[in-house]
Amino acid sequence: MSMFKVHFIFSVLFVVFGAALGFLGNGDTFRRKVSVELNPGLNPPSSLPPGVALVHARGLGLNDTLHFLLCNHGAPALLLVHSNSTESTVQVNWPVFINRSSPGSLTVAPESSVTYSSALVFTRIWEYDDVNNTADPQTTAESSFYTPYELQNFIWTDLNATANQSDHMITLCGRENTESFVNGSLCLKLSVFESAGRDGAWPSLLHNANSSQLHVWLDGLTPRGNRSRFALEFQSVADSGFQGRVDVRSSIDDEYTPSIFKMLMCGVFRQVFDWVSLPLNSSSVWGFSQWKPVAYRKATPVFEDATPCRNSPLVSVSRVPPSALVQAFFTHEPQTHGLNISFGVDKDPVLYSDTGYISWTVLMGMGKPPADSFSTLIIIIIAVGLCTPLAIIIVGGVFVCVRKRMTRSSIYEPIN
Repeated sequence: MSMFKVHFIFSVLFVVFGAALGFLGNGDTFRRKVSVELNPGLNPPSSLPPGVALVHARGLGLNDTLHFLLCNHGAPALLLVHSNSTESTVQVNWPVFINRSSPGSLTVAPESSVTYSSALVFTRIWEYDDVNNTADPQTTAESSFYTPYELQNFIWTDLNATANQSDHMITLCGRENTESFVNGSLCLKLSVFESAGRDGAWPSLLHNANSSQLHVWLDGLTPRGNRSRFALEFQSVADSGFQGRVDVRSSIDDEYTPSIFKMLMCGVFRQVFDWVSLPLNSSSVWGFSQWKPVAYRKATPVFEDATPCRNSPLVSVSRVPPSALVQAFFTHEPQTHGLNISFGVDKDPVLYSDTGYISWTVLMGMGKPPADSFSTLIIIIIAVGLCTPLAIIIVGGVFVCVRKRMTRSSIYEPIN
């Protein structure tokens, strides 16, 4: 029985230790003090066009500051600036910024404190008639594409009505002045975080205090074709001393994104995509955009509402995207790359017209992308799955040995 006790103790220690590792793996305790403001320093007579605003989220650390700036003047863009000073501030020359007359009208001071900056810009929505049901824009004939929706021409709702500054969330909704967008809108919801955690809504991406999240959805758009599908074009802008690449890595997707389990046999969802920014001649990651290849067909999705999405190869773009924020901040010919995210899968019977809704989520941050580790639940399941058969074998072996010894001793008569 002593052998069984040793194994039992080992099993308990394995479970406890594994659970501790699960907690430690997700136990990023670093925090930032986050504050959100609209149009910093804007005073009359200067005024932005109707529906246009500049959102500044400031994440104050122990010895540095992260500045996240979201602006819909031109194509909507999210700018990330890292400063090694806790006193750094955003300064805007509003007359020049509004007229988009010259670069340098938006700075983070002192400029010498800025160590890294990059921007994510949403430029177009592509629509194509998927007559062959491939859900792949790269194999679709050029004649099947409709004129793209240029996001720089969108009309945006008032940000003051959708800003939740206490929860550090901003929702930006806009539409094009066309018949297709009479009842439709494209929305971007920015969330900035004080500490590590997960969004409650699927796909529940893991975030930390060095990241922000953009939840993007297309709602109520009238398709122009019988089998219309959509793709979202976005571009990354970074300093000239950095290079970008898209890394694909395996993900230990557990209970946080349950829709992923359904497609494991197809090998579609079991990946995480990291669009990383690295210094030239170095492999160290300074910034990232991260997403899972899954989108959802309803605002409050259930298991069956998940659909795969895919991205096109990364391409170099010769011109800076039409964003006032990017044009105002970057002054030394930054590096620009772009790709498309398309929604749907080959032979997918559900089209956008069936639900009139599609959503997708991306993280943007500083440093290495967050990585999922084994959750406590998965560790306990593995431990129980491995230890239970061993325990049964050992208990059975001990029982057989004891039974044999009892049988042998019973054949002898007691000595008087």
